Amino acid sequence: MQVTDRLRQIPIFSSLTEQHLVDLAKLLHEAQYAKGSTIISVDDPGTQFFVVAKGKVKVVLFSAEGREVIFSLLKDGDFFGEMSLLDGKPRSANVIAQGDVSLLTLERSDFISWLERHPSAFMLLMAELCRRLRDADEQIGSLALLDVYGRVARRLLDLARKEGARVPGGILIAERPSQVELAGLVGASRETVARAMSELQRRGFIHKRGRGLLLLGGKDLKAEGMG
Repeated sequence: MQVTDRLRQIPIFSSLTEQHLVDLAKLLHEAQYAKGSTIISVDDPGTQFFVVAKGKVKVVLFSAEGREVIFSLLKDGDFFGEMSLLDGKPRSANVIAQGDVSLLTLERSDFISWLERHPSAFMLLMAELCRRLRDADEQIGSLALLDVYGRVARRLLDLARKEGARVPGGILIAERPSQVELAGLVGASRETVARAMSELQRRGFIHKRGRGLLLLGGKDLKAEGMG
């Protein structure tokens, strides 16, 4: 896939002209990371912007006891590192490769210069940042107000909204998150998440389909997530 085609699939770049994308593609560099590699660490200088070309990464923080809290899982077409590029402050979280990952990187000086030449992209970036802030607010609210079953249901609904496909019988998440990933996302142990998933399946809200997960009753699961 051409670099410009990859960029066109990213929300903040999707409405740019072909020439804008060509200009941006010239500034990008490709980087490879092996599974388990730390791509950026909290408090690192914010000198690069990243686009996930292939693979999956997790954005996490670690407690003093080593407990992992996952803020998000990012896949092909997602981006990260934009906050430090805009405010010049150190990184606010760690980003770790979930498998072998191919990234496109952009230096801060090149990115700022490119945004100055293309102000419409700046507005799209702001819209995406606002969406992420809203998602963070929802996640904080879920951790504070919902029990584990509700938090798991809410996270599955979020995944369905972001990457699910409507199929006969419900919404299919093509690659279901592991119990370890869900545990990090909802702030619970893997064993507790396993019990919550079993209960949601027993009650007919979800059904495993190969490597995917089918959400069978969107309205009922939404009510469970709000409970």
